[in-house]
Amino acid sequence: MEDDLDEIAAGDEARTDWLQRFYFGENGGAGLKQQVEGRLAEIDAREVNTIELPGSDIVVRVGKYGPYLERGEERQTLPPDIAPDELTPARAEEILALGNQEHELGTDPESGRAIALRSGRYGPYVTEVVEGDEKPRTASLFKSMPPETVTLEEALRLLTLPRTVGEVDGEQVLAANGRYGPYVKRGKESRSLDREEELFTITLEEALAKLAEPKARGRRQAAPPLKELGNDPVSGKPIVLKEGRFGPYVTDGESNASLRAGDSIESITPERAAELIQARRERGPAKPAKKRATPAKKRATRKKT
Repeated sequence: MEDDLDEIAAGDEARTDWLQRFYFGENGGAGLKQQVEGRLAEIDAREVNTIELPGSDIVVRVGKYGPYLERGEERQTLPPDIAPDELTPARAEEILALGNQEHELGTDPESGRAIALRSGRYGPYVTEVVEGDEKPRTASLFKSMPPETVTLEEALRLLTLPRTVGEVDGEQVLAANGRYGPYVKRGKESRSLDREEELFTITLEEALAKLAEPKARGRRQAAPPLKELGNDPVSGKPIVLKEGRFGPYVTDGESNASLRAGDSIESITPERAAELIQARRERGPAKPAKKRATPAKKRATRKKT
């Protein structure tokens, strides 16, 4: 499946055709739909969504809101940067030991409320501790902020978002951080920002100039490479590390290869990148997706009177 996703990401395979074959089957072979429907009585949904860690009484389960660890009555959400199949019993013990306890960063001098760092569905965030049904202020950490080094000053700065940049014709211009990154907004119009730090520095004039830009349609402009890794020994072309839709990958412009378990953006070397590309090259080009013949439309016949 990882190879198939590589081919889809590289544009060598049509995702809808692949999903069609995977779900409905092909050439008489049973797809997922038929296999599941024929074995509903045998399938234990809880067992299917459980991954046992060898030599440990901790298990990984996949729930509605993602993977989590469980041991008896203990539960803890799995951090988004850890894949369940890469989890070791020792690391699982560390994560489970955190429990649901919050890590307090200090007290807001203006409100007198405690400010805490927590881990949520979409990653680490800071929040103020309130009592009763009052809704607390919350803010996600920037991608450049490691949770273990966040200070009270940084947390209070994050909690000022969304920030009102100014007002034009009775409409507020806001700078905010959303699920898909930083952006500016005025009424129903919004535009993405290039860097999260711009949320604190962008002026009203700069925000209006950004909102005046044409709205991006279709694919966004390709992001610059994360790292340059020298020339490929086979093709002689430069190898670069990029961030793709399915995660980081290396490419020489001809072959794309996703990073594997154990590889990381920080540790990838030119030799390892060339090895990944060569392995992708040896698998050969992706098989072209078969196009389904569309039945010819019947011509309407006029009824004689």
